[in-house]
Amino acid sequence: MSVFFSYIILGLSLAAPIGPVNAAQIDRGIKNGFLNSWLVGLGATVADAIYMCFVYFGVVQFIEIPYVQLFLWVFGFFLLIYLGMESINSAGRIKTQERTLDRESKLKSFSTGFFMSLFNPLSILFWLGIFGSIIAKTITMNDTYHVILYCAAIFLGITIWDLTMAALASTMRHLLTNRFLFVIAIISGFSLIGFGVYFGYQALDIIVF
Repeated sequence: MSVFFSYIILGLSLAAPIGPVNAAQIDRGIKNGFLNSWLVGLGATVADAIYMCFVYFGVVQFIEIPYVQLFLWVFGFFLLIYLGMESINSAGRIKTQERTLDRESKLKSFSTGFFMSLFNPLSILFWLGIFGSIIAKTITMNDTYHVILYCAAIFLGITIWDLTMAALASTMRHLLTNRFLFVIAIISGFSLIGFGVYFGYQALDIIVF
């Protein structure tokens, strides 16, 4: 059982570093509430599960093709720049709990997290690198049942983190003033744009070199 909990902690550690998905969760939590924020995280988790299957079944050669990597960097660049600009443009419409929440569809929130993670080369490199080494060691030391169990524990840790982020982000909306919510939304937007610029630089680096 202690091993199972160690994999849950691993999942928490993997999800904790601030990145585009966490920034998007904060943005959605402030503007749309808990459910939309959590759906962003859920969409990212589903994308992570796809890459976990790729790693498990050894389908990694396709991701190593330079043209595929270029496509992922470019797609991530446009997606993050768009989301960042959208966050900044809508920052002035944020209202506190006395008024209504912005209305964004649940599907849009889910698809935002899903595609943001699915086409995030950093996420791909992580799953192929860090998780790849973890799963390789786990497979050599355990049977199939325990491998599946420990993979589930990792995703349980990621889910706990997503729920925590969604709860914190949506709670912030009720505790902070309109002005401060505006500032946070602006920061979140520029954070997404910053990640997008980095993705664009990486795409340019592939083209040039």
